[in-house]
Amino acid sequence: MTDYNIIKIANDADITTVSFNVPNLTVDQGLEQISQQISDLIKNQKPKNLLIDFSGVKFFSSQALGILIDIKKKLSAQKGNVIISGINPQLYRVFKITNLDKIFKFYPDARSAINDLKKPD
Repeated sequence: MTDYNIIKIANDADITTVSFNVPNLTVDQGLEQISQQISDLIKNQKPKNLLIDFSGVKFFSSQALGILIDIKKKLSAQKGNVIISGINPQLYRVFKITNLDKIFKFYPDARSAINDLKKPD
């Protein structure tokens, strides 16, 4: 596992998990740094499945949604998937309002997502 103070990156077979060490994802809290680290991860490691775990995140700015869309585009170009877990109901509501709930797959927690992704097809 790699810990960059703001995010943690863990690899488990063909699933790479990104989790956050801060409750707020804003420009003031290093959102641009997070974006760069995840972009570097995609470029260098080319994960098949990227699980973004929002457990413990209470707030994110609209820029975070833009970053997630950018991540999705980059991974889709590499035939990869972006999965979201651990998002609280208030933040999920933002995805619903913006119709982004239709382009991402959501799980209640990281373990559920990992177990589902490991199931044979």
